[in-house]
Amino acid sequence: MRRFASLVLGLLLTSLLAAAPVRADTPTFSDWAAVVVAGDWHAHSGGPTEAFDNARRDVSATLVDLGFSADAVRQYSMRPRRYPTAKPRKTDLGAIHADLRDLATKRSAGCLVYLTSHGAPEGALLGEDILPPSLMAAMIDDACPARPAIIVVSACFSGVFVKPLQRENRMILTAARPDRTSFGCSEDDKYPYFDDCFLSSAPTAHDFAALGRAVQACVARRERDTGAEPASEPQLWIGAGLRPLLPLYAFPPRAVAKPATARRR
Repeated sequence: MRRFASLVLGLLLTSLLAAAPVRADTPTFSDWAAVVVAGDWHAHSGGPTEAFDNARRDVSATLVDLGFSADAVRQYSMRPRRYPTAKPRKTDLGAIHADLRDLATKRSAGCLVYLTSHGAPEGALLGEDILPPSLMAAMIDDACPARPAIIVVSACFSGVFVKPLQRENRMILTAARPDRTSFGCSEDDKYPYFDDCFLSSAPTAHDFAALGRAVQACVARRERDTGAEPASEPQLWIGAGLRPLLPLYAFPPRAVAKPATARRR
C-alpha cells in the first residue's frame, strides 16, 4: 500500500512539474543598448599605455558574454585606427551621445555606459576635455529616459559621478571615492585595477549588483597586496526602483574567472 501511495505521489508531482509554465519573460540584456568608452591613451606619467583600450575591448566582449547583443555594444577609442579588428569609433562626446540615443531607440529595455579614463575632481577625461558629471547625467537622461540604466566610471575621483547620476532606476559603480585616486594606469599595466577586477569578477557573479560588490572587494584586496594607498574605495549605488529587478537579470553561466593581472601604478 505504501509503495502504491508513493508511486501515485511521484506520478502526481511529475505531472505537476510538467504542467508548470516555463517563464518566457525572464529579462535578459539582449534588448539593452551599451557604449564602452576609452577616454585617454596616456599613462599617469604622460607616456603611452594600452590599459584603457585593453579594458574597452575586453569589457565590450564581457558584455556580450553577459547577454548583450554584439551589434548593440558600441566602442570608442582615442586612437581608433590602431584597433582595426574591434573597429571602435573616435571618442567624442557628441558622437557618443548621438550613438547612445540611436541605439536606445532600437534597444529600448535599458542602457549601459562604461567609461574608463583618467579622472579629476571635476570629472573624467574625455580626449582633451573633462566630462563633468552633470553633462554625463544630461546625456543619459536624454538618450535613455524612463528606463533602467547601469553606469560604470573607472577613473580617479570618479565618485563625483554618483550623486549627479542618481535616479530610482539606475545603478552607479565607480572606481574611487570622490576624493581618492584609483590605480593601474602605468605604461606596463594591462588594465587599471578597477577594470581588471570587473573583468575577473564577472564570470562568477550572479548579476550586476553582485558584480559591483565583488569588484569592490577585489580592488580592496589588490590595493592591500600591492601597497597602493590610500585605498580608492570604489562606490556602488543602486536606486530603489532597480534594486529588485537586477537579480532577475541573472548572468548566464561562464568559465571560471581568470586571476586579475594589473600591476601597481
